[in-house]
Amino acid sequence: MNKDKVLVIKNTKIYTENKVMELASLVSVNGKITAVYEKQDVPADFPANAVIIDGTGKSLIPGFIDGHIHGANGADVMDATETALDAIAGVLPKEGTTSFLATTITQSKQEIEAALKNVAAYANKIGHAEVIGVHLEGPFIERSRAGAQPIEYIVDPNIELFKKWQLASGDKIKTITMAPEHDPDGRFIQYLIKNGVNVSAGHTKSGFSEMKQAVTYGVKQVTHICNAMSGIHHRDIGVVGAALQIPELRAELIADTIHVSPEMMQLIYNTMGSKRLILITDAMRAKCLNPGNYELGGQPVKVSADRALLEDGTLAGSILKMNKAVQNMLHLSHVAMEDIIEMASTNPAKQIGLYHMKGSIAVGKDADLLLVDDGLTIHYTICRGSIGFKEE
Repeated sequence: MNKDKVLVIKNTKIYTENKVMELASLVSVNGKITAVYEKQDVPADFPANAVIIDGTGKSLIPGFIDGHIHGANGADVMDATETALDAIAGVLPKEGTTSFLATTITQSKQEIEAALKNVAAYANKIGHAEVIGVHLEGPFIERSRAGAQPIEYIVDPNIELFKKWQLASGDKIKTITMAPEHDPDGRFIQYLIKNGVNVSAGHTKSGFSEMKQAVTYGVKQVTHICNAMSGIHHRDIGVVGAALQIPELRAELIADTIHVSPEMMQLIYNTMGSKRLILITDAMRAKCLNPGNYELGGQPVKVSADRALLEDGTLAGSILKMNKAVQNMLHLSHVAMEDIIEMASTNPAKQIGLYHMKGSIAVGKDADLLLVDDGLTIHYTICRGSIGFKEE
């Protein structure tokens, strides 16, 4: 008896790694893409046990990867429980996210370690977004650019502490946000790079020259561009200017039109293009819930219909959903579906060394897929070959 789990999506436009195929079909077996057929090559029959989805009038694109998300659905990564990760992973397919980096916040060493150990022990669930690693945001950041990060727990870069945390995580720390100015000789950054960690400059007051030096050490990303960093000044274009000017850098973008205005989003896109942008949500636990009073890193957060704020008015992450982020980008000038795929799927996979598994539609890769219309409304989300969301 054939126990293979077979999924077929037929009669749809498929955005593959190399081309767009009209009226094509895709087959996945046990969570992996096994075939993509042009219209004329589609088999007459599929296995009797196959789940078949008719994608007529829709497009099939790779699932979104959120490389920076703290929480959703009432849960936070720092809760350090299986239940919390289940709550986050279970709700994300509704917005098209099929995998994510569980993101920590600057907190006590004990709380960070507990969150890391929880990720190490976590077993991904069928039909849920996949936890593919950890984004360690802080605590090696600049106090004057802390944003919503609790300043009392900020510490200097420390290789031995990082080694301890990477061990606790089961070697799952993929990205770290840090302030490069606190590692002037590059020793910490170079250690991270040598050990396969994506180093992102964030919560930093670095100037342009410091950023250029940091790039020579191995920094290749900027965390939530324009937020908690030095902006563009006509005498020093700061971290924002570095992201725009230095081709080795990719930049995270919170495309909610609140953290960054639509006009600035357009300017960033015009300058950097889709190949150097990574869409993120930076969402906190109130995402998917009603407005009200919540917390982030032990700090009270007031959530309205569109934003999350600390008591002093500082933005405290977001309540952005990834499908809304990509729709906001699609409304900008000169942004096409292929550009959305780069920013929300391909680039995040490449940035953390997982492009051989995720980030595009190709035979052999994970069947993380979205069936969408031209406005990027999500009709189906497929997580590793299983239906994670179906529009009612």
